[in-house]
Amino acid sequence: MKKLILAAALGAVMSSAVSTAQAEDYVIDIEGQHAFVQFKISHLGYSYLLGEFTDFDGTFSYDEANPSAAKVDVTIDTTSLDSNHAERDKHLRSDDFLAVDDYPEARFVSTSYAPNGDGTGTLSGDLTLRGVTKPIEIAVSEVGAGPDPWGGFRRGFEGSVTLTLADFGIDYDLGPASKTVDMYLSIEGIRQ
Repeated sequence: MKKLILAAALGAVMSSAVSTAQAEDYVIDIEGQHAFVQFKISHLGYSYLLGEFTDFDGTFSYDEANPSAAKVDVTIDTTSLDSNHAERDKHLRSDDFLAVDDYPEARFVSTSYAPNGDGTGTLSGDLTLRGVTKPIEIAVSEVGAGPDPWGGFRRGFEGSVTLTLADFGIDYDLGPASKTVDMYLSIEGIRQ
């Protein structure tokens, strides 16, 4: 009986190790700038302001046999905000918006991934922005995966989420059409 229990326990451990071994770890390709964190917000309801964060890094793990086990961890340097206008960027970095002197980083850490079975899914996690941590859900689509010309292997995803500014302590009045910001993420990772 002891041998049977030991064999069952060993089998469970080996099975767990095999499923863990299938997960692949990736580093987001920021060196080649093959990843983007961009935003779009209404300006007074008359036009849109577009911009991006140019400095960020992160990792993710993905298992094709078990996509729901995916994990993501991304840190954004909020001082790297770029809307293609220096004075506006200075204002967006100020206490009216991102307060980058007090909060120079934003961070997203996933808590779960729910695949739809068609290369899309919902990535849930905690976003910390301006010192406030809130759960968010990112709509994700798999772009593709395969070998690169340099002997490596890459995997890419895109995602989008709409954030309510007041949820993160940003209440500067730009009119009723400017209460939310749309985020677009394009992430290419290099397998480690």
